[in-house]
Amino acid sequence: MRNLITDVPGLKVGHSTDLRLGSGSTVVVFDAPAVASIDVRGGGPGTRESALLDPAGTVEGIDAIVLSGGSAFGLDAASGAQAWLREQGRGFAVRTARVPIVPAAVLFDLLSGGDKDWGRFPPYREFGYAAAAAAAADFALGSVGAGTGATTVNYKGGIGSASARTPDGHTVGALAAVNAVGSVVVDRGPWFWGAPFEENDEFGGRGFPAALPSAALELRTKGTAQASTTLVIVATDATLDKAQAKRIAIMAQSGMSRAIYPVHTPLDGDVVFAASTGRRALASEPHLGLTGLGAVAANVVARAIARGVFAATALPLASAMRSWQDEFGR
Repeated sequence: MRNLITDVPGLKVGHSTDLRLGSGSTVVVFDAPAVASIDVRGGGPGTRESALLDPAGTVEGIDAIVLSGGSAFGLDAASGAQAWLREQGRGFAVRTARVPIVPAAVLFDLLSGGDKDWGRFPPYREFGYAAAAAAAADFALGSVGAGTGATTVNYKGGIGSASARTPDGHTVGALAAVNAVGSVVVDRGPWFWGAPFEENDEFGGRGFPAALPSAALELRTKGTAQASTTLVIVATDATLDKAQAKRIAIMAQSGMSRAIYPVHTPLDGDVVFAASTGRRALASEPHLGLTGLGAVAANVVARAIARGVFAATALPLASAMRSWQDEFGR
């Protein structure tokens, strides 16, 4: 177990990072079409192919999921990933044509620093292609890919991931791009809201304060001038249909609530994708098996979000936001 979403057999992750731009894209590529659904809780989401993930939608399998910076411009990253998949002969077959199915979601990092004067066309299509081509079992966390320009209200955000096994032996993993309007730490830290779910000191082992600091529940947000979003992908090797994947996505949203305060605000575009690679049948009674998967998924999401902030580093910019490591890593 790498403690990464790629512990789930049947998928890989790749990043494309541009530090000059202060942005990037991340792609999860499935080895074979995966069953997937989505749950949207934020008030300002930016997505592509999300309607297709409704359980009533016709297409049952997707080829990849893209997370990207760049706000609405970043949706172009899905076209790049789609181009790479087409070169591999992947896609939904319509007679002699093949159309790779690539849902995507974006976060707002346009005001986080970096040179966003990219000219007529934004570079995200190329980012998506490069990230898909780079997909592998091992991948970096922190200020990379879709997390390059991510921030929270007080510390640098980034890419986090975590995994776990259920009592039935299924693997559940999460990938998070943490760009929350609120805070991932209690008060000003060093404690993480997700600390009760931490395993093996994966985000510093600082625990939870014995008593909440008096200011811990004060409302701290980036304000209206800087939109946000936390994007999450949950994956499992359990065999699910689209309705069951939808339920996992809904239950996994609890992990956001455990790790971010406040969350699901009008300024966020919070999204959870849930995907099944279908390698192992649900081992127990289906409803109980699904309940167990969803409970573990929520825990894994909370851990992935905390790891995204824990692993992040400040961008090499004069005005860059400090990271948790800058403040407490020493």
